[in-house]
Amino acid sequence: MAVEQGNGVAQRLYELLVHLFDVEPPLRLAGWDGTEAGAADGPTLRVHSRRAVRRLLWNPGELGLARAYIAGEIDVDGDLTEGLRVLAEYGSLVGAKPALTASGRREVLRTAVLLGAVGPAPKAPPEERILSEGRRVGSRGARGARELAVADVPDDRGLALMRFVLGESLAYSCAYWAKGSLDLERGASGGAAQPDDDLDAAQRTKLDLICDRLGLEPGVRLLDLGCGWGALLVHAVRYRGVEAVGLVRSADRAEVVRRRLGDLGLADRADVRLGDVDAVEDGPYDAIAAIESLEHLAEADLVEQMAGLQHLLRPGGRLLVQALTRRPGPDQPGPTFMTAYVLPEGPLPPIGVLVSAVEDAGIEVRSVESWREHYPRTLQAWLRRVDQRLAAATEVVGETRLRVWRLSLALSTVGFERDRIGAHQLVAVRPHADGRSGMLA
Repeated sequence: MAVEQGNGVAQRLYELLVHLFDVEPPLRLAGWDGTEAGAADGPTLRVHSRRAVRRLLWNPGELGLARAYIAGEIDVDGDLTEGLRVLAEYGSLVGAKPALTASGRREVLRTAVLLGAVGPAPKAPPEERILSEGRRVGSRGARGARELAVADVPDDRGLALMRFVLGESLAYSCAYWAKGSLDLERGASGGAAQPDDDLDAAQRTKLDLICDRLGLEPGVRLLDLGCGWGALLVHAVRYRGVEAVGLVRSADRAEVVRRRLGDLGLADRADVRLGDVDAVEDGPYDAIAAIESLEHLAEADLVEQMAGLQHLLRPGGRLLVQALTRRPGPDQPGPTFMTAYVLPEGPLPPIGVLVSAVEDAGIEVRSVESWREHYPRTLQAWLRRVDQRLAAATEVVGETRLRVWRLSLALSTVGFERDRIGAHQLVAVRPHADGRSGMLA
């Protein structure tokens, strides 16, 4: 039975937080000694070992908490996303406080000594080191936590898991939800509601919208950059009658897309290739789509990529980019969970950088639309489905990678809700030499 004790682990940690920040944490702390302290109605943060405290001493804030969660040293009871919402709100209050005073630093050291948490910095979880190695060797294909979790699921078990989590389209990108449904995701108290979310319908709506904006119809030639498991490629070939080329960096995913096309009798209508846009030499194309496949590019590489796409588009050809973006302003000091796990290749570009790269390449931007409110619901639909198949997911990807995956879905949800991360869909056209766009034809 959990008890509250003045000298227990939970009470010492709780009192330390109040002493440092002069704000009572809106959560309950549970220590490895069985004690609890804090808000009775807040989410419970369970600290399983001294190692978690030591990790936070060396890396206070988001990254330290994330590493401790991934390593299994802390857990959040109940809904993970709601717990992170509360922690984010508390973090915003704490962030407004001045730096630690000498008295505060002494109190931190005293508490660490009393809890037996003094020692060298624990190593980062192996998954973080794997991503860091990929960045150092210049892996342009690294996509962070999502790719880390699903990189080794080419067999039928893994594909069945991803089909359940992502839906029949196998689209691993933001869905487009019907108007009036976006506010259903959070109840009146701010907690996660359980609406009748039709992820498959929302992804079909997204794919049809992309096809409409690209003007896809029989005879059109489409290039799909980073086609993943073939969501757009298969949809466009099947329902719009286009001829298509899909680029993907994974041989396993290329095989999945080819199998999907073959099962539908469409194998002769699409060419699935391994590689990046640098290897494409058979332009021009009538339409090019990049659906959340450019986030790994640095700003200079993004400009170069757009110049390459301009040469692959015929005059009058359309480009659609759906991309994750960030708010303009300075980057957060030091690494965070997002930069260490989700986007190890570098910070996301602000939408203005993406627009400038497209325009500088001689492609005319016709519309830019924010999809930020659509992403939390998409992420939560995926997370609920992961949680419905926890045993299977653990067997396929392993417990630690599953923790990375779940945390990235939950924390990204909070990031979009708090406007730390954005999502935009941009439509552009390569004008004819006389300036005609053909967009109104």
